[in-house]
Amino acid sequence: MLCGSSVPIVGQRDRATQVFGDPGLSKRSLLAGKPQLSWSTSRSKPEKENSLMKTLKISALLLFAAALVLPFALTSSVEGQGATEALTTQMDARLDDSDLFNGLGTLGAAVNECTNPAVAGRSFRDNKAIFEEVEHVGDGLGPIYNDVACSNCHQAPVTGHISQINEFRVADANGNPPPGTQTLVQDRAIDPDAQEHINTGFPLHEFRSTRTVLGDGFVEAINSNTLVANVNNEPFAQRGQLRTVAVLEAPGNNRTGRFGHKSQHASLFSFSADAYLNEMGITSSLLPTENNIFGASSAAFDTVADPEDAGNEDVGAFTDFMRSLRAPGRGPITADVTAGSSLFDAVGCAVCHTRNFTTSATGTIINGGAFTVPAALGNKIIHPFSDFALHNIGTSAGIGGEAGVNDRFATTTIALWGVRAKVRFMMQGNTMTIFDTIQVHGGQAATARDNFNLGLNSTQKNQLIAFVLSL
Repeated sequence: MLCGSSVPIVGQRDRATQVFGDPGLSKRSLLAGKPQLSWSTSRSKPEKENSLMKTLKISALLLFAAALVLPFALTSSVEGQGATEALTTQMDARLDDSDLFNGLGTLGAAVNECTNPAVAGRSFRDNKAIFEEVEHVGDGLGPIYNDVACSNCHQAPVTGHISQINEFRVADANGNPPPGTQTLVQDRAIDPDAQEHINTGFPLHEFRSTRTVLGDGFVEAINSNTLVANVNNEPFAQRGQLRTVAVLEAPGNNRTGRFGHKSQHASLFSFSADAYLNEMGITSSLLPTENNIFGASSAAFDTVADPEDAGNEDVGAFTDFMRSLRAPGRGPITADVTAGSSLFDAVGCAVCHTRNFTTSATGTIINGGAFTVPAALGNKIIHPFSDFALHNIGTSAGIGGEAGVNDRFATTTIALWGVRAKVRFMMQGNTMTIFDTIQVHGGQAATARDNFNLGLNSTQKNQLIAFVLSL
């Protein structure tokens, strides 16, 4: 992104080979099934049980589960032909920045703010330094905010991944936000009189955990048609809901959402502007108005003229950084992990936690014309373990406020890639083990949970858990 420009132009060199594939649904894309489950390298033979009845019960459950997921294993994505695997990071903080860099743009020289301050859009390391930069009141921080740097919420074990930080949301008994404001309650303020406080009129409370942005450039490059075809191939009882959302940098244009706990954004530029405002209180030309303080104006506390990031330089740097990140890599593949991979499919986890996607071809114009998929992101095979659709699995407090969501209890399937670096799980971050995480799955995920509980013996359960913790 060029400094001062409000529209991303990364990938513009590919305009000679533009492919207009995203806006409408083609017959070809609707007929494309789920990608092949290439990470299931082999199937382990289940251990024999002493009880014949238990064996028969387990066999029946696994046969049912296998029938449920068989279409997913036998079909492949049309877009996947000729594609190559996306670059992955080891997520090791001891390694150089090059382990994070996927090749979009240039890596650049190491940044030292005293001698060569970062310049937005110049290089991966420039944009990373801006992503890690601490904001101050003079920069426009606040009046209400959650943290002072993007990396404070995306830093464990490497910049771009997750953290222990949760955001807090409230709503009335019907899931609606407080009048004149939103469901998000900021934890901090630049003045005590600006601090938000909830009252008894809003009994619904919910924490939402930080999600990784590693690999999100590839997720952004998934064709909307591919997401639709994938969800259409899910069994009706488990089928997720995809949202069509506005692309902020391309007014009047919509696209299938994929970022956030409610899939509220389709582009990383929109996501960056949203996070800059809601997490740090810094406005941009895309979102130029400060949030109210629980329904009251915050103008009296706002000392910097809006929009504070008027040219979207920071928003552009955040976007370019995320687009240049590799996808999370796998841990060691042991015999138990390989066996657990097959069991993950057999019990039905892969229905919602989609293993494979292939990104759009290089040159495809997306985001309402605001971004062209570059070679570093185009025609790449990724393994996010999410369908990016909303499902009601019985764990949400029902806090709504999002347009186009017909079930306020539905939330976006969490991508499992990189989960081995987490210590708390689920959207709320309220479970500490994979076993407990599986147990709280209900609603549309109840079948998979029950197949795990009733269809697997203890060895198989541990193998499935080992597989998840290898992601």
